[in-house]
Amino acid sequence: MTTTETAACRHKLVHTTTDRGHALQTAAALAELLEPPADAIAIFEVPGDDTGAPPEGWRIDAYYIEPPDADAIADAIAGLLGTDRPHLVLESVPDENWVTLSQAALPPVIAGRFTVHGSHDRERIPRGPWSILIDAAEAFGTAHHATTLGCLMAVDRLAGKQRFRRVLDLGCGTGVLAIAARRTMPRARILASDIDPIAVRVAATNARGNGVTTIKTLVANGVPRSNAAGVANYDLVIANILARPLVRLAPAITRSVAPRGTLVLSGLLNPQAREVQCAYLARGFSLSRHDRIAGWSTLTLVKR
Repeated sequence: MTTTETAACRHKLVHTTTDRGHALQTAAALAELLEPPADAIAIFEVPGDDTGAPPEGWRIDAYYIEPPDADAIADAIAGLLGTDRPHLVLESVPDENWVTLSQAALPPVIAGRFTVHGSHDRERIPRGPWSILIDAAEAFGTAHHATTLGCLMAVDRLAGKQRFRRVLDLGCGTGVLAIAARRTMPRARILASDIDPIAVRVAATNARGNGVTTIKTLVANGVPRSNAAGVANYDLVIANILARPLVRLAPAITRSVAPRGTLVLSGLLNPQAREVQCAYLARGFSLSRHDRIAGWSTLTLVKR
């Protein structure tokens, strides 16, 4: 390979597994929990042979601008997930193809009544209130991650049981959860906030792209006040971030939730759920539901 060809290439780590849950866990770790995070992730179902045999498993392609240290990342994944060390293969990919390939590989995701899909599937997905268009881009949250999926299912379930007037999507990422809340709670006041200005911009763009113009977006370091006096005022808070920030923010999040309000927490590996749950039980919440998807937890709590 010439120097020119090397400069024109991106890089990807490839991992194959027969366990779908392990594939989702590994993809989530590569995308969100390890440094450096992958610039894009694709998960493919590996087909069987031409005789109609069932699929052989799953392949993860993690794309990087700079060549990653495959051995160090494999060690980090094993330590984080408590699994055997994955076999990661480093390959080069033509520069012009990596984003297209990674986005086109993401299939639609069904979450309760919602179907979350990318623009490459626009013509195949019927339009309507339960169709949400989210392209993989600079912010987190396409519903392929088990934590986003868990939160979407919680939003759909909760909206069918009660009315919410004031909703906070804390750590909004792409804005998919705020959009889902608007679709199921048409009269609620919804605020989507994130510490990352890029995520807030992406969330606002995605809301407009889905025909949603009544979501307020805000860059905030921590929990934004629900009103000028800072009184607990949100009757639904959705926080899909990570375990350590959720524990650290527990006092502020607690203050933001109105009495008898509902709190949905995610971004937690299953072993982390107990610590996070205890941080909120100690502050007056009771556990309503604990959902586990592919090694990740979503907690639904109610403030007493």
